[in-house]
Amino acid sequence: MKTILVTGSAGFIGSNLVLRLLKEGFQGEPVHIVGLDNLNNYYDPSLKDYRLSVIADAAAKSDGKYEFVKGDLADKTLIDKLFADYKFDVVVNLAAQAGVRYSIENPDAYIQSNMIGFYNILEACRHNPVEHLVYASSSSVYGGNKKVPFSTDDRVDNPVSLYAATKKSNELFAHCYSKLYDIPTTGLRFFTVYGPAGRPDMAYFGFTNKLLAGKTIQIYNYGNCRRDFTYVDDIVEGIVRVMAKAPARKKGEDGLPIPPYAVYNIGGGQPENLLDFVNILQEELLRAGVLPKDYDFEAHKELVPMQPGDVPTTYADASALERDFGFVPKITLRDGLRKFAQWYKEYYK
Repeated sequence: MKTILVTGSAGFIGSNLVLRLLKEGFQGEPVHIVGLDNLNNYYDPSLKDYRLSVIADAAAKSDGKYEFVKGDLADKTLIDKLFADYKFDVVVNLAAQAGVRYSIENPDAYIQSNMIGFYNILEACRHNPVEHLVYASSSSVYGGNKKVPFSTDDRVDNPVSLYAATKKSNELFAHCYSKLYDIPTTGLRFFTVYGPAGRPDMAYFGFTNKLLAGKTIQIYNYGNCRRDFTYVDDIVEGIVRVMAKAPARKKGEDGLPIPPYAVYNIGGGQPENLLDFVNILQEELLRAGVLPKDYDFEAHKELVPMQPGDVPTTYADASALERDFGFVPKITLRDGLRKFAQWYKEYYK
């Protein structure tokens, strides 16, 4: 039985990964999962409690084992103790302070969680060797890149938000530790993840809350933004495949380790215009009965300029993921938003 640490296990992606591993195991075996989360109030903690309750139900029916630890990545003593006690085989670091705009208001949270927290994970992997460290990066590292689609071969040294800078730093830290200590690491650049029980600060969720409250939704860059939306099940499928195939440890001509280090994009590969996205969302909210059939959407839309820290387009070149793991995201935006709308109706109404 593999022992796996999933940080951010009460978060959107983390909870879905835990559910998948409890249901299907890992590499054909049941798993022992330790989930770490600080349950902060960046968004409604009741949503995190809901996810944890779904995990508890799944764990009760699983051949695997799940333990939840409430704690913070920045707590080095706690992280070191967890690694010493559990001797993790695989670590998936999904805990982070998320959000581009919030990083402008509250930079300290990003330094603590995304920088110091990730350093603590790397140090723990150094002193308690693991088979593979998989960690969340972000499409935001591409900054204002004009070339699309975004490739992992592109230069990414022009971040336009502190959040993006912390995610790029994670990749640099990982490369350094892979080189110095032969730790296999893989970074995953996620592109606009969405789905049921997601983060309320994401556009599709926030728009739904505002429309239901009769408020006006603001569509940035006058609707000319494009986003490579990726449904959460596709993200989880990518993570699971990557977990099972760590970069190989090899020696270079100098006799020193070639860093067992990799970075991949996980994105739908089909950027959607924000106005088209909003139209699909409103159709699915009507279909699910979240909003009344006679809802006046036009009266509740406002086109506004680009916001600081935002970028006009995200677009993933996921060909390396397909080449190495035989997988590309496949769930369409309409199917994904339909599942979100159905979940929203059940959860809130």
